[in-house]
Amino acid sequence: MKLDVLAVYFVARDPSVNWGLKLLAFATAAYVFSPIDLIPDFIPIVGYFDELILVPTAIWVILKLTPETVLVRCRLEAKRQFKKNRPVSIFGAAIVVIIWVFFGFSLWWWFMGVDRF
Repeated sequence: MKLDVLAVYFVARDPSVNWGLKLLAFATAAYVFSPIDLIPDFIPIVGYFDELILVPTAIWVILKLTPETVLVRCRLEAKRQFKKNRPVSIFGAAIVVIIWVFFGFSLWWWFMGVDRF
């Protein structure tokens, strides 16, 4: 599965893939390589929802929609890169942090009863 996630990242960077698939592949790879979860694992039941259902489903869809020649090329590159080092997405972590800050600010705004525009 780790190699498939890295292959998904290379699918996102491949020029022959359409932009919709690139966007889905990039978002999936950024989320998986991010050191921060969108839904923290300590939240009962839904904490593992993303790792058990959302991420594998997104990877499966991407692998099914990617042309076979592109997928073979990306998997070979993933094997080569995975031997070098373990990837981490700073961009993915930043997006998750921004979402949580926005969520926290929204909760604060609601609890404080600040009038809306």
